[in-house]
Amino acid sequence: MSCANELFPIILYLLGCILLIVLIILGIRLIKTLNRVDALIDDVNVKSSKLNGVFDIIDHTADALANISDMAVGFVTSSVRKMINKRKKEEEKHE
Repeated sequence: MSCANELFPIILYLLGCILLIVLIILGIRLIKTLNRVDALIDDVNVKSSKLNGVFDIIDHTADALANISDMAVGFVTSSVRKMINKRKKEEEKHE
């Protein structure tokens, strides 16, 4: 029994040291991985900022096309409305 009282703390200290070494190695690898991810995110940010100008041009072009189509639809709608009103007035005159 006295042998077990002396052996268990030694085994626990040994396992604790091994666990500490493994956690230190994992921490170092995690730091290296996070540095790579940080560099990748910086690269993506730089490239996306370069594309912002292109997206702004596309946005302005889409807005202009939407305004043109709204004006065309408004013109067609008003023309059809005028023709319908003229026909109604002519039918009222005949009656």
